[in-house]
Amino acid sequence: MLHAILLTTALTLQPAPSEDAVRIAKETIILDGHVDVPYRVARSGEDVGLATEKGDFDYPRAMAGGLNAPFMSIYVAATYQETGGAKAQADRLIGQIEGLVHAHPDKFAIAKSPRDVRKITASGKIALPLGMENGAPIEGDIGNLKHFYNRGIRYITLTHSKVNHISDSSYDEERRWGGLSPFGAMLVERMNALGIMVDVSHVSDEAFEDIMEVTKAPVIASHSSLRHFTPGFERNMSDDMVRKLGENGGVIMINYGSSFVTEEANTYRARGAADYAAYLEAEGLEDTPERQAAFTEQWTAENPYPFADLSDVLDHIDRAVELAGIDHVGLGSDYDGVGDSLPTGLKDASTMPNLVQGLMERGYSEEDIVKILSGNALRVWEEVERVARRTR
Repeated sequence: MLHAILLTTALTLQPAPSEDAVRIAKETIILDGHVDVPYRVARSGEDVGLATEKGDFDYPRAMAGGLNAPFMSIYVAATYQETGGAKAQADRLIGQIEGLVHAHPDKFAIAKSPRDVRKITASGKIALPLGMENGAPIEGDIGNLKHFYNRGIRYITLTHSKVNHISDSSYDEERRWGGLSPFGAMLVERMNALGIMVDVSHVSDEAFEDIMEVTKAPVIASHSSLRHFTPGFERNMSDDMVRKLGENGGVIMINYGSSFVTEEANTYRARGAADYAAYLEAEGLEDTPERQAAFTEQWTAENPYPFADLSDVLDHIDRAVELAGIDHVGLGSDYDGVGDSLPTGLKDASTMPNLVQGLMERGYSEEDIVKILSGNALRVWEEVERVARRTR
């Protein structure tokens, strides 16, 4: 399989956003459903409280762009489902964010509720709510759900790249449960009772349908886009799913990654792999790491990665609004989670005013823009809290 190398290409210059766009970005809470800072920092050791050379998020860039309420993704890889240690890994990553707050108490604070988000951002700090990507750390023990709630987890993406004990995955051909497992259905009910949002990003279509039947609270898709633009890519949501999410009262938070946004970027790796296989067959050659590396270098030079751009992301927002309504669309950038594939105009946390400018040019009112930036997500979170209070 070809491992595509994303090469830097000449990028179209993004016009500077207007003063109004900058004002809205700076005055409004911007809640991002999914930022992979914990995983990035665990590998690099960077201090995102300071300016960093790499990655998509750090304090200076977030403040410059107005991104002041990013959900920190406590991402636990599917490999932990085989090796064990998923719960311990999640605890380590939560501790890492606690350490970031301890090191920079003037810049960050952990948020455990919408009220916290509003209070923290009003004080001029960046609020850091926590979401768990992959339910593997629950480890089949419903008691672990309360453990992670107490540590600040406020949504759980039920699975990731492989089926787990909770749910089938959109990325995995194995459909062990045909949707949710019996434990997964019980977990959704318990999440409703505790006030933890159910995240349908990554689950299979069948699991999504099961969740819609079980949940008593609105759900989120923390970092998904629309399958309409990437046919056959189950990781994105179908039109019917987006409609149902709106009827449920939930919110789809649009992923910026180019492979989530355009078909050309989504199929880039597959095209490279097919060309490599055709090359081997035509030349009567065997696959070797050296041969693959040489082919990849030449192929990527001749076929630069087709980055999406801001307008493509806006197309997803427009269609999601058309399908579900203006009250059911938000943002889930996947910063620090999609490598070098971010679209032109939205390359890092500093570029949020560009998105605001694009929404203004598409005819969205300031009231509607505020809903997309955070209002819708905060409303869902508050409703999840209300359901929990009624359930207890």
